[in-house]
Amino acid sequence: MMTNPPTVSFRHEDKHQIHPREDLVLAKRLRLLFPHDPYAGADGSYRVTSLYFDTPYDKALREKRDGVDRREKFRLRYYGTDTGFLRLEKKCKVHGLCSKRSARVTPEQVQSLLAGDYAFLLRSDHALLRELYSKLQGQCLRPKTVVCYDREAFFYPPGNVRITLDRNVRSGLGSLDFLNPQARYVPVMEGLTVLEVKYDAFLPELIRMAVQVPNRRAAACSKYALCRRYD
Repeated sequence: MMTNPPTVSFRHEDKHQIHPREDLVLAKRLRLLFPHDPYAGADGSYRVTSLYFDTPYDKALREKRDGVDRREKFRLRYYGTDTGFLRLEKKCKVHGLCSKRSARVTPEQVQSLLAGDYAFLLRSDHALLRELYSKLQGQCLRPKTVVCYDREAFFYPPGNVRITLDRNVRSGLGSLDFLNPQARYVPVMEGLTVLEVKYDAFLPELIRMAVQVPNRRAAACSKYALCRRYD
């Protein structure tokens, strides 16, 4: 039985680029105030590896750079070195708000995608996989760039707030190495950390005060766009 797309909820997502000293002070403060992501390692962080899709004319990249109000992108993702747990994700942005849908995929299915075999998507009972098939066929969407970074994440239930510090952002040298945790990567943001604050309808005052960094600059900071500079 085929599933219908679930109701999509949108969230706020604020991004800032901060320097190592600011990162050091902020991380120490956040560790005193909020618990780490329960899936993090002993040091509170974990690695995120994503493979982004785009069209031959770089639709996702161009719309990001041009600030298009409604846009979307597809990616595959796994955490740490465990390539047995993989997800297909579709991220949308509308009027400055973000939403994300996801579906589990197997390593064998990802290998098929990397080999250009998409037939299994059409046979899937998950709407997101079938949607990816339509975009692969209709827009010639293809695997484009691997993005890898180390994330320290905190959460605060009121407002459904998640604060992340993404460090050591780096780009993969080819999509075929996506499932290889030992693949080589090229640093793209040396000396900078991406601070992200995600929340639902409101941002609690405690969070607003906790993430204050003097002279920080808000930035439309797309890790995917940063990594595409090295194509």
